[in-house]
This record gives sequence, C-alpha cells and structure tokens, in this order.
Amino acid sequence: MTEPRVHRDPAFALLSLYETALPEVYGYLLSRCGDRTLAEELTSETFLGAVRACRKEFAPPVSTGWLIGVARHKLADHWRRKAREERGLRLVHEEDYTDPWDERLDALLAREVLASLGAHHQAALTLRYVDGLPVPEVAGHLERTVHATEALLVRARAAFRRAYQEKEGRDA
Repeated sequence: MTEPRVHRDPAFALLSLYETALPEVYGYLLSRCGDRTLAEELTSETFLGAVRACRKEFAPPVSTGWLIGVARHKLADHWRRKAREERGLRLVHEEDYTDPWDERLDALLAREVLASLGAHHQAALTLRYVDGLPVPEVAGHLERTVHATEALLVRARAAFRRAYQEKEGRDA
C-alpha cells in the first residue's frame, strides 16, 4: 500500500524571505503614505496577497522586489478606495492649468502637503514622481486612460503647488 504524498505549500517560499522582506516592504509603504497604521495594514495585506499569489498555478518567483510590486498595488488600491469615498462625500471643482514642476521642494513640507491632498492626487503624484513610473504605468495602476491620467497629474500638480505655497506662506 502506498502512502499519499504530501505536497509542500508553495507559500512556504515566503517564509524564508519574510524576515528580510518585511522591513523593506513596510519602509516602502511608510515612506509613501506617511502613516504607520496604514503602512502596517498595507504590509499585512501585501503578505496575505503574496501568499494567495504563490498558491496559484503559475505563481511568479518570490523576491523582495516582487513583494514591493505587490505593495505598490495594495497602496494604489487603497488610494483608489479613498478617492471613491471622497468623491462620494463631496464634489470638488479644480481649475485646470499647466504649471512647471521644476522648483526644489522642502521634503518635510512636501510630505505634509502631499498628505493633505485628496487620495487621487496623492496616488498620481506619488506613483509618478516618488516611484518614477511613466504616465502609462501610473494610468494602469489608477485604472484610468493615459489622457485622463495626464489631466489628473496637471490638476494634482496645481493643487500641490497651491497648498505648498499656502503652507510655506503661513510658516514664513
């Protein structure tokens, strides 16, 4: 009589990577959202999502870089949910104009101003300028067309500039 074979859970590959990847994933998320609680929640969602992905038939190879990619998607999902909630609560009219993005910004002030913007603006600006993604990839993460993403980036830069200058004027 043959004994049944026990198949090793493919998600165990994450276990060996967990201790080294956890601070990387958490640090990535914290540096982009600035909120410890949210970063912890998204880190947890990242690893849970990674376990589910590892158990699929054609699972990707597990690495810290791959986990950062999963975290980026979780953060974009969070921003999309937050933007939907904000749209449901109020309708905001923003003027649409082109503004150069050349000035050097105080990093702490910039982070504070970014956190004060709506989720859709935070998502667009972070993916484009912090993560350095090209506009088509930003559009993919935000589930928008490239044209709509370009327009969103114009409005987000304008909103950021106004809030930055307001804050800078108050602190001066």
